[in-house]
Amino acid sequence: MVSGRRTPRSIAEGFAIETRAGALFTVKGVVHPPDRVVAYLRYMPSEDGERERNGRRYRRVYGLAELERIVQDRWPEYLFDDPATGAKLQAVPWADVRTVYDPRARLQSLATHGPSDELEELGLAFAQLLAAAAPVSFSALGLTGSVLVGLQTVQSDLDLVVYGAQAGRAVRPCLERLLDRRSTPLRRLRRDELVALHEKHCSDTPLSLEDFLRLQARKVNEGCFRERPYFVRFVKWPWAMRERYGNPRYEPLGPATIRARVVSDADALFTPCRYVVGDVTSADRPLGDHLREIVSFRGRFAEQAKRGEWVQARGTLERVLWANGRTSIRLTVGGRPGDYLRSFPR
Repeated sequence: MVSGRRTPRSIAEGFAIETRAGALFTVKGVVHPPDRVVAYLRYMPSEDGERERNGRRYRRVYGLAELERIVQDRWPEYLFDDPATGAKLQAVPWADVRTVYDPRARLQSLATHGPSDELEELGLAFAQLLAAAAPVSFSALGLTGSVLVGLQTVQSDLDLVVYGAQAGRAVRPCLERLLDRRSTPLRRLRRDELVALHEKHCSDTPLSLEDFLRLQARKVNEGCFRERPYFVRFVKWPWAMRERYGNPRYEPLGPATIRARVVSDADALFTPCRYVVGDVTSADRPLGDHLREIVSFRGRFAEQAKRGEWVQARGTLERVLWANGRTSIRLTVGGRPGDYLRSFPR
């Protein structure tokens, strides 16, 4: 479960970190400052917490507003004005990181020592099924979420992560084949489950139920394994990304709503996801050919559109400034309540 020597550049989305104060943060993204980890508070020690680990009780933190309030009150030094993105981020100083939790090490530990509860058993069985059916190396798979840090409950969902572009592109069609067969332990979410999921997210991601059902129907990263809900996240390794911290830099330009055509969906599978777009128009401001991509750091927007489709999206415009002088504009979706991305039926 716990890694050995690490640096901020060697960890990625799906990992978790524990601070010296015992708070648990989930790592976001794959590019981090050299002396910090971009991560968001998930569990904090609390005497009245509903979860327990090693004799210590923890409370799960829900909602961005509560999360930001707690960090501001207890660890204001974790609110970081990032010069590379021009945004205020939650970023834990590396000196305050006591433990790094690696999803692959957690899964390997279960394979070696055996699971201790039903969720661990299901997570191990799901990963073994994917590794054999894809096929991919078992070492490319990991267990994340509450089970990564040993704070799962009997109601917890399965959260898996697939690391590496090659492994992700092998597992994705495998999942689709398994979901489309009747004699497998996997199934797609039923309409009533999708309606409940829509109700959970519609307050901060305003998609109509009709659009939500249509878009979810063609995804594979969410479903049920042996009747336990699962979410699979696909993540590239930091060293495989074209970005490096500080190159490019990003300058926020304000909110915008755009309409565009998807030119490439090659990286739509991953978190963060990326859509190359063209024929962009906006009622907010003239953009011309300068806006070339839509990105999101939320798994919710992965595979939300396909090549050739028209999309409408609301997010934050950012100017992208590369060290070689090249510039462009992108739209980042999912950083603010009310952001959305939807494609139109062909």
